[in-house]
Amino acid sequence: MSVFVTGATGFLGKHVVNECLEKNYSVIAAVRTQDKGDALIKQFNNPRLTTVAIGDLENLDAFEETFKVHGKDIKFVIHCASPAKWDIDSYEKDILIPARNGVLGILESIKKYAADSVERFVMTSSVMALIDFSKMQDSSVTFNEDSWNPTTWESCQTDPISAYAGSKKFAEQEAWKFYKENKDIVRFKLSTVIPSYIFGPQLFDEDVHEHLNTSNETVNQIIHATKLEDISPINALCCHIHDVAKSHVLAIEEENLADERLLVTSATFAAQDILNYLNADFPQLKGMIPVGSPDKAVENHPQGAVVENKKTRELLGFQFRTLKDCIDDTTIQVLKHEGRL
Repeated sequence: MSVFVTGATGFLGKHVVNECLEKNYSVIAAVRTQDKGDALIKQFNNPRLTTVAIGDLENLDAFEETFKVHGKDIKFVIHCASPAKWDIDSYEKDILIPARNGVLGILESIKKYAADSVERFVMTSSVMALIDFSKMQDSSVTFNEDSWNPTTWESCQTDPISAYAGSKKFAEQEAWKFYKENKDIVRFKLSTVIPSYIFGPQLFDEDVHEHLNTSNETVNQIIHATKLEDISPINALCCHIHDVAKSHVLAIEEENLADERLLVTSATFAAQDILNYLNADFPQLKGMIPVGSPDKAVENHPQGAVVENKKTRELLGFQFRTLKDCIDDTTIQVLKHEGRL
């Protein structure tokens, strides 16, 4: 029996595939094109990995053929795929509808062809689906596994970040709605993994480029900053790629993780926190990057709303990596790639 992983060529997807392979699962990886599938097969070089080309997520029948052919062999589904475009023409057409259709399409395909064989369905959501941005500065507010971003389909279509947040909320809610309405038909149990900014190394060194995926680019930008004006201000939450990938795979295995929203986040950070770790831990960067105002780091004294994930930590039962791990592991790979380490 196999694990079906969507978004398998992405930063998170590759780590999830790797985690599955290391646990001796056979993996069927969904890719957009056969060329991407061939490249993935070459990278992993593992006989337990196969790929299927599904085309575009926004097509509701994108997963039909896969489950028609392989459905009876698929025991677990990990749905990592979701559009994250920033250069777009229409928030609805390019972000909202593809995210919603992606989850509805795969769920309907399971219902049609693999209702009895798929036992667990794990979906990647986002902390953006959970947080009310208008209350982030309110220290009396706590967000946890039961929280939802109050945005609506209409109100989120103002900028790419808001639209992305909306897409993650609506896609996750579609999954829970489908699960509730089809419990008598499908066998699987649902879990969602809700990460914050995901930092950490690419699975393969060859995937390190001048610009990285959205979250890691935050660190990459600061590694290459020569003055404070080069650094975009940020105050956010983060987690480590290894913890996020591990959480997805535990969610297909552990009974206590069924029917749960797992909020995977380990630290609060600002650009100053990243500067502090880079200056302290990487001598080759000292004098090359700004120092900033070291006492303005927020890791140990975050302000504003509290994001509480004690329940998730207890359910998962392992220690999340620290902010230092997140920053240093990302930086080590970048500096090695550049021949500076």
